[in-house]
Parts: sequence; C-alpha cells; structure tokens
Amino acid sequence: MFKFIDPRGDTATAIEPYTLSKDLTAEASAGTTVGLLANGFPDSENFVRAVGAAIQQHIPSIQTLVWNKGNAGVEVSDDMAAEILDRCQVTIAAYGH
Repeated sequence: MFKFIDPRGDTATAIEPYTLSKDLTAEASAGTTVGLLANGFPDSENFVRAVGAAIQQHIPSIQTLVWNKGNAGVEVSDDMAAEILDRCQVTIAAYGH
C-alpha cells in the first residue's frame, strides 16, 4: 500500500486574491499600452518582445513598448521609470537568470 504525502507546507499568511487594476479584455483594452521591461540579462529583451507578440496576438487592440534596463544588477533608472509610467497603463517586468 502506498502513502502519498503532500510536500506543501501550511502557510501562516492568508491568501489574498489578486485582481488586475486594468481590464485587459479585448473589448475594454482599446488604447491600452503595455510596457515590457527587460532586466538586461542576455535574451531578456527577446523574451519580453515574444511576450508582447503573444499579447498582441490574443488582444490586437493593445500596443506594446519595450525597455531594457541593460544591467540586471541595477534598479530601473528614475528617468526610465518616469517614461514607462507616462506612456503605459500596464507594465510587465521580466526578471530571472
């Protein structure tokens, strides 16, 4: 007889539901610009461009713009953050290694 053990532990923090602050359904997204921020790792810009293409394939009314901070070891500059906030209603940041 097998005994299955669930490896997930209990959490002391209550789960908070996540809701989008912007409705990105095809009907409501007209005029929406999504900023895609690459972290600077090799191919991170190619990755966020592929994410942008997938978004536009599913929701053609969304425009995407790409930024690359150029160095994964630094925070996004104040100037770049201000430009993204000024031009985009939604931002997706890529991170990893």
